[in-house]
Amino acid sequence: MSAPAPPTPAPPVPADERLRRWRLVLGGGDADGTGRVLAGADAAVDGALAALYDRRPDDQGHDRTGAGRSRTAGLGASVPSVVRWLGDIRTYFPAPVVQVMQRDAIDRLGLATLLLEPEMLAAVEPDVHLVGTLLSLRDAMPETTRETARAVVRKVADDLERRLAARTRATLTGALDRSARTSRPRHRDIDWDRTIRANLKNHLPEHRTVVPERLVGHARAARGVRKEVVLCVDQSGSMAASVVHAAVFAAVLASLRTIATRLVVFDTAVADLTDRLDDPVDVLFGTRLGGGTDIDRALAHCQAGITRPADTVVVLISDLYEGGARDGLTKRVAAMKASGTQVVVLLALSDEGTPAYDRDRAAALAALGVPAFACTPDLFPEIMAAALEKRPLPIPAD
Repeated sequence: MSAPAPPTPAPPVPADERLRRWRLVLGGGDADGTGRVLAGADAAVDGALAALYDRRPDDQGHDRTGAGRSRTAGLGASVPSVVRWLGDIRTYFPAPVVQVMQRDAIDRLGLATLLLEPEMLAAVEPDVHLVGTLLSLRDAMPETTRETARAVVRKVADDLERRLAARTRATLTGALDRSARTSRPRHRDIDWDRTIRANLKNHLPEHRTVVPERLVGHARAARGVRKEVVLCVDQSGSMAASVVHAAVFAAVLASLRTIATRLVVFDTAVADLTDRLDDPVDVLFGTRLGGGTDIDRALAHCQAGITRPADTVVVLISDLYEGGARDGLTKRVAAMKASGTQVVVLLALSDEGTPAYDRDRAAALAALGVPAFACTPDLFPEIMAAALEKRPLPIPAD
């Protein structure tokens, strides 16, 4: 067998194109060393980048192009100028880059208050981080903006549900079916493929048959709820992306008839949003991002509603920075585990990696056999399936 052909090397980049790219990266000025002057679309791209990334506290619109023309860094404070800039970046950059630039503009240039304007909201590229910002501004939002904000949140929630719902339902339905297997199935419920594999040691070649000493099958489908899931979500400001994903997953879980789903969000107070799970947008507008944290109080609320501990999974989503009783969290988790409740602790439910978190409390939970780790939305269905089946969790490597 011949060895695979080596990959074809990329063609060399012409020197002029290299200078153009470096000029866009460095932003112009006497120190960039390229000596390149931009024109046309390149100049427009450079201007969009400069409006965001060339701004400094003492910027007064001084010349920074190295080409003898004045360029004002920054977006100003007017909605029309920001809307024009948003249109420009959507023209010149792909959607993921636009979302990053929008996030940077909100953080670096203090544009959060401009999101209270309908014209501004209609121009932005919706994403999870924008939803978090809008939810934090909810109480300051004028009535004229509220419906536009709900439309933005709706688009993000619908996009997430389309991406995550089918796989989540399939994975968890399979887990529930597997957990219902029985070694004494009725004849019509026998899984013959699994039964044959389980009894291959009893193969009788002279009779060309297998003696089925052990039958494998499924119990008859239960008409009622088989498992209970409680999502307990920290709604402090640092957990915004996790709150958005948790709301969508809670709505998906609530659509499964064999899982009873509760959603509890908390800061120093606790809010049960279970009655809103038919619409994740209503769930999100029921949260209040920001404030302190009392994890023990939230878990106490969840624990009080558990009626079947052995069939219940509690998922705590928090960075574990506790403002309540110092040892209450670990004592509460220990008590829940002792009662038979499965406890899963996620430091984040997002695509952003592991956040800052309280390492001492994470270590204390690990000592109880409850590891705390960050989880991406794509991994969450597998985490839940493992928890429902009471098998080891597929914890991602650090």
